Amino acid sequence: MLRAIIVDDERQCSETLQNLIEAYCPQVQILASCFNIDDAQFAILKHNPDIVFLDVEMPGGSGFDLLTRINPVNFEVIFTTAHDEYAVRAIRFSALDFLLKPIGREDLVEAVNRASVRFSRQQVRIETLIHNINLLNKDKRIGLPTFNGIEFVPISDIVRCEGDNNYTVFHLQDKSKIMVSKTLKGYEDLLGQYQFFRVHLSHLINLRYVKSFSKDDGGIITMTDNTTVEVSRRKKEEFLKRIAEM
Repeated sequence: MLRAIIVDDERQCSETLQNLIEAYCPQVQILASCFNIDDAQFAILKHNPDIVFLDVEMPGGSGFDLLTRINPVNFEVIFTTAHDEYAVRAIRFSALDFLLKPIGREDLVEAVNRASVRFSRQQVRIETLIHNINLLNKDKRIGLPTFNGIEFVPISDIVRCEGDNNYTVFHLQDKSKIMVSKTLKGYEDLLGQYQFFRVHLSHLINLRYVKSFSKDDGGIITMTDNTTVEVSRRKKEEFLKRIAEM
């Protein structure tokens, strides 16, 4: 039996989620429902749950604020949110789970099943999440979850990202590399607001590090580290426009 706590400032949402869990997730026992992060912190320390269903935005403090108060985080977290696009990006690429409101039965069951079988490196995932939330606000660094932990990298140090199936290799200004088991598409979404542009199926580049562009073979970019990157034909016009705007 998985022991769970629901944290949501909207009583109706909390009750709806509890009803769904009771109907479709018999392996989950609801220990408490909390409507603010102060009560949630007390309930977590009291009950030591296996799962916390955690709303992202709440008056008086967000779900992220709650997690910064608790150390270590030794429970699975399933976030619930209605619309917070940037938070969803950070959650997804910190290897954590989320449910979009209104929550559907199938999504709930799948999230609970994942939580019940997931091998736990939860504290590392939470630390990555908190750092990536800071990235989206002001910190301008990104937490990259690696096999050994988390590498915190200034965005300005990333020259390019190279996709390799389900992995992404980050090429840094000092010529070092970091491999992350996430797809390039995810980092395209996360870094797009920081002058990164996907010029090819396998390449996301930092436009600030473009050294030159050649029309040979359809289009070749030379980066400041002297590596070359092919530009796909369908991306060529948009790339040249972005460069001209800088």
